[in-house]
Formats: sequence, C-alpha cells, structure tokens
Amino acid sequence: MISFIVPAYNEEYELPATLRALQAAADMAAQQPYEIIVVDDASDDATGRIAEESGARLVPVRLRQIAAVRNAGARAAQGDIFFFVDADTHITAATLASALRALEAGCVGGSARVKLDRAVPLWARIFLVLFCAIYFAMNLGIGAFIFTRRKAFEAVGGFDEQYFAGEEVYLTLALRKLGRFVILRESITTSARKIRMHSGRSFFRQWLGLLFGGKRALRGRRRLDLWYDGKREQSRA
Repeated sequence: MISFIVPAYNEEYELPATLRALQAAADMAAQQPYEIIVVDDASDDATGRIAEESGARLVPVRLRQIAAVRNAGARAAQGDIFFFVDADTHITAATLASALRALEAGCVGGSARVKLDRAVPLWARIFLVLFCAIYFAMNLGIGAFIFTRRKAFEAVGGFDEQYFAGEEVYLTLALRKLGRFVILRESITTSARKIRMHSGRSFFRQWLGLLFGGKRALRGRRRLDLWYDGKREQSRA
C-alpha cells in the first residue's frame, strides 16, 4: 500500500484541489492500494471536515511543528511507501509514476522540482531560479513533496523534530546515507502564497536570518514567521 501524508493547518481553501489532484494521480498511476492521510494540526477552519468528506483519513493533532506533524502521519500510515505532500501542492500521475519507478529501481527516496501556481514578481523569480539551481544541484529534497519507503524512513528516525523548518534537508541527508536519492525530472506545482502575502523585504529578512542563524534559527518558531504566522489567502484565485 502507498500512504500519502498531507500535513494541514487551516487549509480549507487549498486542500480540496490538492486532494482532488492527489486522488486523480493515484487512481491513474498507483496500480496498488493507497490511502490519503490528512494530519490536521489544530485547524480552526473546515480543514478536518473537508478531509473527511473527500474520503481521506483524518488524524487530528495539536503540535504546530511541521516535522512532528509529518511524523504523526507516518505513525498512523498503513502503507510501506510514504509520500509526503503539502496541503497546497499538486502532483500529477506522471510525477507519481516516475517516483514509483525510482523506488522500484532501488532508489532510497526522492523529491521533485517545483513550479509555482501563479506568476510572481521579478525579484521572486530571480530568487527562485538561483535558489533552485543551487538547492537541486546539491540533490536535496523539498518538504512539499518527498517520498521514500517506510523501512528507510524508520531506519533514519523520520523527520528530525528538533527543527521547525528545513527538516526535509536533514531527512534527505540521512536517507542518502542509505542509498541513492533522486530528484525527478517531472515537477510538482505548489502555491506561491508566501510570496504573495509577504513583502520582498520581509521575505529576504527571514531568509537572511536563517542563513546567518544556522541550525539555532531552525530550532524554534521565533524567526520562522514565513512558515508559522498562519497567514492564508481567502480564496484560490
């Protein structure tokens, strides 16, 4: 069985389309039983109801820590293959099929390159081109989409819960000690809402804080408003 694990906090606007895309991809490409688990992290909107009405299995938690939320989903999962997909991220059947082929070929896990759901300002496009060129050249997975087998995930201890962001980097590094980690040619589509809802000044201030703060900056929410301020758009445009 494949387990798709979707962490969610107040995602009533993004979650429906994400789950529809996930179900469509799995129906076309999985060729084996699958489950979708939505880990609802203390939402106070319709996230939980939407998850249940879509046929997903709801796992309610109160953690407000993304690594711990993803690990909670993994503990509840019944499958032997894990796909971690963010609640504002869409995957296709082609991406899923490519990921499954990589696992069958012996890869320990993998991730994919990213496309944004809408156009963003020039400063953001330049930043993303440079960031992605460096990040994926280092063969690192992104949190919005990362996959592995249960056996490998448990062997490395899952996501490291001492980190409130960047946990996917440390999971990737741990998995790479077990075998080959692949970045798929096929891409995923994720929301650009963090760019839309924060000024360029705020965006770069937080990234610079992480760059110079190192691991210490990742061990608490104080400098991570970009990830934890809870801002949400009121519709999917």
